[in-house]
Amino acid sequence: MKSALRGKATSTVEVDHISSDGLWLRVDDHDLFMPFKQFPWFQNATIRQLTCVERPSPHHLRWPELDVDLALASIEHPERFPLVSRTRTP
Repeated sequence: MKSALRGKATSTVEVDHISSDGLWLRVDDHDLFMPFKQFPWFQNATIRQLTCVERPSPHHLRWPELDVDLALASIEHPERFPLVSRTRTP
């Protein structure tokens, strides 16, 4: 007798905590802090926008309501990715 095929592997991501300084993500078994100073796209977002996070691949996170895509490496090692988006004022 053969076993049924395994289901698709899933990787979990969730927003664990939000403070005035940034947000904490729980990715698989790791906690990652995203300070708003280094990730300004999230500072004025609503809780709904922040918590609507997807993981389309093991090394990629996406916030569709904010139109933000980030590699996990940029969160884990922000010093390797020194460019920061600047908000344009009209």
